Amino acid sequence: MAKLVECVPNFSEGNNKEVIDALGQAISRTPGCVLLDVDAGASTNRTVYTFVGSPEAIVEGALNAARVAGQLIDMSRHTGEHPRMGALDVCPFVPVMNVSMEECVTCAHAFGQRLAAELGVPVYLYGEAAREESRKALPAIRAGEYEALPEKLAKPEWAPDFGPPTFVPRWGATVTGARTFLIAYNVNLLCTKELAHRIALNIREQGRSAEQPGRLKRVQGIGWYLEEENIAQVSTNLLDFETTPLHAVYEEVCRDAEALNLPVVGSQLVGLVPKKAMLDTAEFYIKKEKLFILEEEQKIRLVVSRLGLDSLSPFHPRERIIE
Repeated sequence: MAKLVECVPNFSEGNNKEVIDALGQAISRTPGCVLLDVDAGASTNRTVYTFVGSPEAIVEGALNAARVAGQLIDMSRHTGEHPRMGALDVCPFVPVMNVSMEECVTCAHAFGQRLAAELGVPVYLYGEAAREESRKALPAIRAGEYEALPEKLAKPEWAPDFGPPTFVPRWGATVTGARTFLIAYNVNLLCTKELAHRIALNIREQGRSAEQPGRLKRVQGIGWYLEEENIAQVSTNLLDFETTPLHAVYEEVCRDAEALNLPVVGSQLVGLVPKKAMLDTAEFYIKKEKLFILEEEQKIRLVVSRLGLDSLSPFHPRERIIE
């Protein structure tokens, strides 16, 4: 049986089309790799690529894109709404078919070791590939972002897992690891960045502190503003959509927004989403509104409508939903 791994590298460039295209071509031209999605954000100044391949091919595809990033991205000039610390900020490997999490950890180790050796940059391991408990969570590694790296790298406790503990201004640092499927999901609001972040703090599991946790388990969140759309977003990562489904995030944001008299104007999925996540949300609204819908395609349309998934750009189910 063929083995299939998904890789979702996040590069710190969301505006320069030539760079965005060059990174995509580096992936798609790698034998054995299939590029599924490219999601660029202007205000976040970040592009998320989703591609699949065999364990061997996927590492090569990620390395080929990283080499291009090393030539074309200069972190010393980078600004954007999304937290970041490197030209290739984060590069997770995800098991898809006939592949164990351990094999994805091996992919992350191989990628990190080769990236550090070839480009001479610091690389950290996170998620299931982390060697230390304190480095399991990506936000913990990325705290302080790119700007804090010179001071951070000088501390023994923040020595990278691969590569030199030295600051490389053009590159920064990269985080790689292995994890389960993650859904990147943003809810749109007509308000300020600060109010959106206030709601994010209320709902994300981490909350404001250990003493003030948020309401939703296995959810990360931050508030930001998209200049190109003139809206704010509560931007979330659903680390386990079985624990906290899409509709729970949307409904909780709506609840807090209503309390603050703020309008919610749809939402946005970044990258791909499992069909089960969409159908679970459909069942929630079918039950809530006592609807009668049998066909899967109609259930998907219901979710697109209720969550406003086409508010910023067309949502094409055949391109965005995976089995």
